[in-house]
Amino acid sequence: MNNVKVCVAMSGGVDSSVAAAFLIDKGYSVGGAIMRLQGNDKDIEDARAVAQKLGIKFDVIDCRSEFEKYVIDDFVSTYIEGATPNPCVVCNKNVKFGVFLDRALKLGYDMIATGHYARLENSGGRVLMKKALDESKDQSYVLYGLSQRQLAHVLFPLGEQNKKDVRTAAREELLPAADRPDSQDICFIKEGGHAEFIENKTGRIFPEGEIKLTDGTLLGRHKGIIRYTLGQRRGLGVSYGQPLFVVRKDAAENCVILGTQEELYRKSLIAEDVNFIPFDTLTSPITVTARTRYRQKEAKAVISPIDGGRVLVEFELPQKAVCAGQSVVFYDGEYVVGGGVIAEE
Repeated sequence: MNNVKVCVAMSGGVDSSVAAAFLIDKGYSVGGAIMRLQGNDKDIEDARAVAQKLGIKFDVIDCRSEFEKYVIDDFVSTYIEGATPNPCVVCNKNVKFGVFLDRALKLGYDMIATGHYARLENSGGRVLMKKALDESKDQSYVLYGLSQRQLAHVLFPLGEQNKKDVRTAAREELLPAADRPDSQDICFIKEGGHAEFIENKTGRIFPEGEIKLTDGTLLGRHKGIIRYTLGQRRGLGVSYGQPLFVVRKDAAENCVILGTQEELYRKSLIAEDVNFIPFDTLTSPITVTARTRYRQKEAKAVISPIDGGRVLVEFELPQKAVCAGQSVVFYDGEYVVGGGVIAEE
């Protein structure tokens, strides 16, 4: 195994640090590298300290321009268009397993590894993806977009582990990241919320507009359409005889539409920019389980091919707050079938 050179994508956190330690113990030739992004100097130094502790080569790969192009610009434009982006999915597909992988291969590595909780399996000439053994930490939802080429060059050393054991391993190895807390928020929004970030990035102040019921009744005025999210109930600034939720945003009309909880539910959606893992193209309807949010419970659905490479997803039971711009991911038991971006109605 010593002839396989693996570059661990390091973040300075406990998961990537332990992933590197595990690979060293398994006899791989291991080095580490971190993506240089906007404002992550502290993470770079933390990752460098881990690499020094492990005694491995360490590189900093500048991904700032690509991260800006693929992730931040998409994040901003998707919100402005009235949808809700999923930056981790976009980053994994285009930057971490795209630009970073390509740069690592050019540095002489054979593969990259990350601290993601997911599993891979070779079968029939394809690389299949499975949920992590510890489903409470499973991250397959944000990895569905990876191509066969990308998957063929990736290792997920933590796929068989649970987080408690990973923390224990970090402490036993005396790794600097052993007690570093997990990151929870969007990595490039350090302070404030997404609306403030978008306004600062674009130099725009998003104007007030009308808040209406689904039947067109005017209820009040909103404080800028980017400040509202599908399914939102609190902070709407309107009073009504029953609870209301954001059920739609009309960016063209600068209007936020509210409705009852029942009006939040949808029984079908269309997915675009679809990627499948066990096969290249969906040619006939199949039954899967699917989820439209990261930690959402899977729901039984039938997916069918439609025009333009898109997929129609029909749920057995209506699903709440299906949000354009987010991802719908399909499963067959523990295997990831694929997924796509939820399109506007």
